[in-house]
Amino acid sequence: MELFGVGAIFLLFFGIALLTVAWKTIKIVPQSSVLLIERLGRFNRVAQSGLNIIIPMIDSPRSVYWLNSRPGMTSIDLREQFIDLPPQPVITRDNVTINVDSVVYWMITDPIKSVYEINDLVGSLVQLTITGMRAVMGEMDLDHTLSSRDQINSKLRLILDEATDKWGVKVTRVDVKNINPPEDVRITMEKQMTAERNRRALILQAEGDKQAAITRAEGEKQAAVTRSEGNKQSAILDAEGAAQARLVAATAEAQAINQISQVIGNPEQTAQYLITARYIESLRDMTRTQNSKVIFMPMETSSMLSSIGALKEVFSETGEKSDPPQNPPRSPRELNK
Repeated sequence: MELFGVGAIFLLFFGIALLTVAWKTIKIVPQSSVLLIERLGRFNRVAQSGLNIIIPMIDSPRSVYWLNSRPGMTSIDLREQFIDLPPQPVITRDNVTINVDSVVYWMITDPIKSVYEINDLVGSLVQLTITGMRAVMGEMDLDHTLSSRDQINSKLRLILDEATDKWGVKVTRVDVKNINPPEDVRITMEKQMTAERNRRALILQAEGDKQAAITRAEGEKQAAVTRSEGNKQSAILDAEGAAQARLVAATAEAQAINQISQVIGNPEQTAQYLITARYIESLRDMTRTQNSKVIFMPMETSSMLSSIGALKEVFSETGEKSDPPQNPPRSPRELNK
């Protein structure tokens, strides 16, 4: 019984030793991860993903101690990772202190350099991002920092990528999430924005009024031109109508005078007849009004009136029928009355 008990204990210890050796010998590395194998304290090789066998007590994986990482971590993740930085105070060129938080995306391209060239890779990335952000935004005014995030991201990524190249790290992207100015500065900016919007509104209204005035002036100009053209055409048509009317009247009057001249046969008597007829028509038109008037009869009027009887005799001799005058011509004295 004692021998059986000693043998069992020996087998138990032997099994534990075998398991320990197997644990130290067999290393399974996950996908997209690597192990740095050191032999007697010096770098030996990189254990890729999958099954790897090492020599116990001689080979051992290198542990890394990075910020925010698990203590004693041996596997190195080759996937793209990010660091979320808390808000950091940054002073702009116009001496305004703002709080800026950002996100940095990075990945390890050379695990050997990331372990042996830098002590704390993650902590170094954080401090480098903070100092680079202060350097970039310290060269800008507050308004420029608020409106130029893409420019800040590009400059900061370039600075980080150049600095981390010797560490075997590639910075793929840097994003500034929030830029928070002080409360008094924020209130001042809101007032400035309101004033700027009011100024733009007034400018737009003035431009609208200007365009409306120009449009109205153009319309009035076109209307005036159109009215002038219409008045011009109307005046031309009226003048042409009056000219044609006068021409027709003159033609008719010429024909009438010609017929009278043919009937009378004497040009002097014809002229005297026409003058007398016009004079009598003028007297008739003057007597139609109710206004008081004084008529001056020239001395030749009696001779012109006496010639009317001679003209009637001429018309009777030509065979034309003439009616006796209802009212015989009055003397100039009676007309003056």
